Amino acid sequence: MAVHVNKRLCKGCGLCISVCPKNVYEISNETNQKGFTVVAAVREGDCIKCKRCEITCPDMALWIEE
Repeated sequence: MAVHVNKRLCKGCGLCISVCPKNVYEISNETNQKGFTVVAAVREGDCIKCKRCEITCPDMALWIEE
């Protein structure tokens, strides 16, 4: 299982952070090519594969690989 964040698509809106019941995500210090501060999966091992992040992300920048 892996949690993927497409940094090119991420706008750092934080919606994935707010819906994740296991606090897998945090805003990183990294910015993408568009100048957005992106999200990082910092506690990937805590993911329970609920896919709330996938459903909520308006830019489809996140996905869970099983």
